[in-house]
Amino acid sequence: MPMGSVHHDLAGEPTFEPMVQIDMEIKAFVSAWRHCDYVSTYMARMISQNRSDSVRHSNLFSSAFNELLEVAFRTRHAEGELACRVSRHGATDRIELTFPCVPEERQFYQEAVSQVAGLEARERYLSSVSGDLAPSREIVLLELAVDYNATLRVEETDGDAIKLVVDLPLEGPQH
Repeated sequence: MPMGSVHHDLAGEPTFEPMVQIDMEIKAFVSAWRHCDYVSTYMARMISQNRSDSVRHSNLFSSAFNELLEVAFRTRHAEGELACRVSRHGATDRIELTFPCVPEERQFYQEAVSQVAGLEARERYLSSVSGDLAPSREIVLLELAVDYNATLRVEETDGDAIKLVVDLPLEGPQH
């Protein structure tokens, strides 16, 4: 493929090239909080080596991905697999995080992601960080959208699982 060319899938979305994927049993993942940090740090180092400022990119990606993994860590579903896939298109890295969840959690994520896309997302995020409460899963999703300029969506999966898709434009212009 020539440099600068852009391939699109049939729906018109740019094609994201797979870079790395980690799969593990959710039971093993949720057995220790530090697994969030281990996985995010490993993935960040793997995908950041060819970025213009690899240390900056690795730090930003690791922080954002760690937050997303902490959301998955709180699942109430004890069986199944966690799948973490990172793909790239130009300046944007795509995280696809698939993990088991109960139906109520699926509904929560669908509602939370739809609110993250709203114009009031920044105001809701800023008012939430001024409080004394620990960050909720919704606030973490808002943080990704506001602080990292991420776009988020939920995709359907088979069985009792959910897939969160997060596009992080870490190498592009920052707002």
